[in-house]
Amino acid sequence: MDLLLNPVELRVLGALIEKDITTPDYYPLSLNALVNACNQKSNREPVMELTEDAVRDALNGLEEQHLAGPAINDSRVNKYEHRLDEVLNLTRGETAILCALLLRGPQTPGELRGRTERLFKFEELSDVQSTLQKLASREPALAKVLPRQPGTKESRWAQLMGGDVEAAPSSPPALQDSEDGALSEEVRSLREEVEELKRQFAEFRKQFE
Repeated sequence: MDLLLNPVELRVLGALIEKDITTPDYYPLSLNALVNACNQKSNREPVMELTEDAVRDALNGLEEQHLAGPAINDSRVNKYEHRLDEVLNLTRGETAILCALLLRGPQTPGELRGRTERLFKFEELSDVQSTLQKLASREPALAKVLPRQPGTKESRWAQLMGGDVEAAPSSPPALQDSEDGALSEEVRSLREEVEELKRQFAEFRKQFE
């Protein structure tokens, strides 16, 4: 099956998977709990501020692709669960890696090993790498390795449930443009100061001519 989730759907799915594993006593999640899980400040990249409407729309999109939906429960409050295992038939290790990539974006195998400890314990770094290779070899692929960035030793891996991804530049274009603009402004200001000092010095010399 072809998967193409938007960023909010990716965050909602990742949050559901994480809470299923780490806080099973409080899972499935109410809409309010799911919003809070999506908007956590820790273990999230980027940090989001999603509304209930945005999360509800994402749940509808995930339900259309059979990846999440309402859970059958005795509570009066509607609760929601993911259905990743039913759709993709992943191992616990594969689920943990995919969850971390959904919640925090591209990461190196070393980063993934540390950040999945609460989800699944990988004994060796090679176990993480072999799990990533399995995700990459599925049809369609669920992960891919990105080109190594300058000055880094390890390549990062990215999930593909939101479509194909390219390696992000070391500095986002918008940020780079902002930095370049600030630098140009600083140079212009310094030049004006130098010209002013030259003018003042010239007037000072005239006093002794």
